[in-house]
Amino acid sequence: MSLLPKKLGTLKRNAKKNILPLLTPYLLKLRINTYAPYIGAGIKIEHINLDQGLCIVSMGLNNLNKNIVGTQFGGSLYSMVDPFYMLMLMHQLGSSYVVWDKSSHIEFIAPGNSKVTARIKIPSAEVITIQKLAKDGEPVFREYEVDIVDEQQKVIATVTKTLYIRLRNYSKSKNQTSRIENLEDDLKS
Repeated sequence: MSLLPKKLGTLKRNAKKNILPLLTPYLLKLRINTYAPYIGAGIKIEHINLDQGLCIVSMGLNNLNKNIVGTQFGGSLYSMVDPFYMLMLMHQLGSSYVVWDKSSHIEFIAPGNSKVTARIKIPSAEVITIQKLAKDGEPVFREYEVDIVDEQQKVIATVTKTLYIRLRNYSKSKNQTSRIENLEDDLKS
């Protein structure tokens, strides 16, 4: 009888080691795509790979995200790119770092009359740069810019985000955790 719990424990450890890493990107995409504000705005994650620092997000034009003049609502345009730099950096830097959005700015360039897409990318060299800048415990502020384009690749809006990054041991936000880590913990149990 004591053999069964031992086998279940081994099975659970093997699943955590072999299956969870394969499921996590799928489950992350599913969780974000079923986030109520994203559903309401028609925002969809087309591709996400936290390890490679890449996320492609789109939003079709529909009755729920049209503004008063029938084009993409500005708040929805911003929402489609809002969390991803922070999310990707939290993943790439790991739990030794605290990452917060500090500020953002959106510049509307042209009306969005069709499906729009944003390609959000953090190169691996950027992660190395951040680690070097943060090694002495000082806060690091990094600015990122992403274009939101329509189906003809015409720029509709440009979002600029500034992120605060610091080694956890030097931050007043030591207890910051990621809901994504919580998702992984839930799947592990």
